Amino acid sequence: MTGIYDLNFTLADGSSQSMADYKDKVLLIINTASKCGFTPQFEGLEQLNKDYSEKGLVVLGFPCNQFGKQDPGNMSEITEFCQLNYGVSFTMAEKIDVNGNNAHPLFNHLKSSAKGILGSEGIKWNFTKFLIGRDGEVLKRFAPTVKPSDIATAIEAAL
Repeated sequence: MTGIYDLNFTLADGSSQSMADYKDKVLLIINTASKCGFTPQFEGLEQLNKDYSEKGLVVLGFPCNQFGKQDPGNMSEITEFCQLNYGVSFTMAEKIDVNGNNAHPLFNHLKSSAKGILGSEGIKWNFTKFLIGRDGEVLKRFAPTVKPSDIATAIEAAL
């Protein structure tokens, strides 16, 4: 079985990133969108990044256009939007699919490790969040409606 550290993804700038580089870190992985009702959560995610990155938290945002086509832009447009409007400095990946035949292997791993409501694996909407412990195990899945500030206690416990 593939573990999270066996996976790779592509950063917003097109370069390859290995999840193995995040061993011994606590990860918060989110599927994001720049034109969603939950888009203001970027501000709270950036605050978590600022508050906990020195203690070992890595925030990873994965733009996704699968829900209501709410992230239609190209990567330079998405990155610029996030930086200008929300001061995002945490790591952003290239746009991916999180469900279906073309779902990114990282999200397939996350979904199977932490099921959603009623045991479903599929991601229901933008800003679903996954908290991963220092050992690479998925600790918890948070619904899009859960505000980043409400995850702080779980992050502190994982750190």
